[in-house]
Amino acid sequence: MGSNDYDFFTVWRVPGTVDEVTAILTDAASLPVWWPSVYLSVVPVPSDRGDPAEGDPGKGNSGSYHLHTKGWLPYTLRWTMTPQGPVTREGFALSASGDLTGTGQWSFTQDGPETVVTYRWQVSAGKPLLRRLGGLLKPVFSANHRWAMARGEESLTLELRRRRHALAGTLDDVAPPPAATFRFKRLR
Repeated sequence: MGSNDYDFFTVWRVPGTVDEVTAILTDAASLPVWWPSVYLSVVPVPSDRGDPAEGDPGKGNSGSYHLHTKGWLPYTLRWTMTPQGPVTREGFALSASGDLTGTGQWSFTQDGPETVVTYRWQVSAGKPLLRRLGGLLKPVFSANHRWAMARGEESLTLELRRRRHALAGTLDDVAPPPAATFRFKRLR
């Protein structure tokens, strides 16, 4: 594996069903709402006809999204996420292009009242900063990814709770998700 190649494996345990988790993770447009510490903006890629991409990966459509993301460190990444194949109760796959290039695979398993979520993220850094400093700072960039994914588990747990409390009319009982560490303008 080269200095600009990364192979991450993350495991989350969240209180909820596979169906609840799948509905949230496949709704790309909602990522900045429930995971704002990482997703600064998500914009549908226009189709060949000039129309915005229709649907989300959760609907099995091929709509892609331009993403502006960050971790704990004060740099951002711009990349495009494209779903690969169908979404099933077992998970779904995506590809990345731009500042990150590679593939991701989400997998879900029900374990009693919790869902075990695994994510395999195999990417190469395309952003010049990451490419130039990858050999020297790879452990720091890897720690940045682990920080982002820990915020994802925390934010997903809160979003599951928020959705349940909204149904019960007790939404005020749920804390907001963690915010971004450094403020950036939300650009499209």
